[in-house]
Amino acid sequence: MMTKKILGGVAIAVFAASLASAAIANDKDTRWERNHPRREQVNERLANQNRRINHELKEGEISKAQAARLHQEDHQIRREERMMASQNGSHITRQEQRTLNQQENAVSHQIGR
Repeated sequence: MMTKKILGGVAIAVFAASLASAAIANDKDTRWERNHPRREQVNERLANQNRRINHELKEGEISKAQAARLHQEDHQIRREERMMASQNGSHITRQEQRTLNQQENAVSHQIGR
């Protein structure tokens, strides 16, 4: 009987600890998004385009070579975003965001063809 109580207590403690660590992780994500909204928007678009490329490849709408080229273009945009942020205290300016979004628009149009 005592063992069940101890195990129950341990299980509750582990569960509570996992909830606390999840809350901390969510707080960090929220803080980053709040502090870097332009970067978050650019990176979310890149992630969405990555999903679209993979979906079209899976559906047979584009070839592996086309998917690889599109992924490479997106990867270049991501590198450029990181380079811009490294020069500006981990932030990107409005103009840098516009430039990156224009590049993402060009890739997006290629995905939907």
